[in-house]
Amino acid sequence: MSGFAISLDDVRTADAGLAGVVTRTPLLENVDVNEELGGRLLIKAENMQRTGAFKIRGAFWRMLNMSAEERARGAITYSSGNHALGVARAAQILGSSALIVMPEDAPPAKVDAVRVLEAEIAIYDRDREDYNEVVERLRRQTGRIYVPPSAEARVLAGAGTVALEIFEQAEAAGARLDAILTPCGGGGLTAATAVVARERAPGTRVFAAEPALFDDTRRSLEAGERLANPPGRRTICDAIMTPAPNEVTFPINLALLAGAMVATDAEVRDAMRFAFRHYKIVIEPGAAVGIAAILNGQVDISGRTIATVATGGNIDPERFCRLVNSDAQ
Repeated sequence: MSGFAISLDDVRTADAGLAGVVTRTPLLENVDVNEELGGRLLIKAENMQRTGAFKIRGAFWRMLNMSAEERARGAITYSSGNHALGVARAAQILGSSALIVMPEDAPPAKVDAVRVLEAEIAIYDRDREDYNEVVERLRRQTGRIYVPPSAEARVLAGAGTVALEIFEQAEAAGARLDAILTPCGGGGLTAATAVVARERAPGTRVFAAEPALFDDTRRSLEAGERLANPPGRRTICDAIMTPAPNEVTFPINLALLAGAMVATDAEVRDAMRFAFRHYKIVIEPGAAVGIAAILNGQVDISGRTIATVATGGNIDPERFCRLVNSDAQ
């Protein structure tokens, strides 16, 4: 029908298959904040999800759809942490195994958490090595099944269940969504949200939200083709430090997104403080870029209802305190 990798029906199938496995996370609202902003802000708290991030939705749905022989071979993926945790936990639940290719600058707390889930870890240098080449080499050596963070239909369908829940919960709260902002790395959650919105509520606009130094989706949308980020850049938003939009998600985002917003690291820190102060939630930097884009005025919330996804909360207490209490990295 659409030519896209997934449809709303695929997301609904995933939603039924994930019942009892993933958490139906709350859609948070603060009436005092709404009065201050002049509109309704709804925050989907995926930091409260199993493994601390939305990624288990896609990881589990992909691995649930493996054959017994494929599960025996195990999964392989790359991730700085959240998708790694999702794949590792899914492998545990399903009696499989996981090998995770992680960048050497991944947060130690995320690396340790992956090890606790008994996954194997292979470290690579994001500035000198191509993660695709590392994964492919190890996949050939081990015979494992590749479970990418976003560039796969079942992973996307699982991610889309976040948006499905947002629409259902917003309706229950009497809210008609004018827009949804999704933190964007590889673009999977963003693309899946756009597909759900297109079929579920065509009047709801979907925007990507990115760190200012990793705005590959914003620039790619403007250019009409995939553009990479320059190597060597860094941001506190480790979860969405992807080098470029991928070939599966970008065509969807190019066709369906209303645009892309960016936030600086300083604005992300402000958004983390804002979320903690007003919603009493601890979120990691990459999860705060949607909130930051609203607070920095890139999208007008006045008289409107806007949702964003707090995609994860996998950050150790010491780093969280440093970030919200200072301008430290």
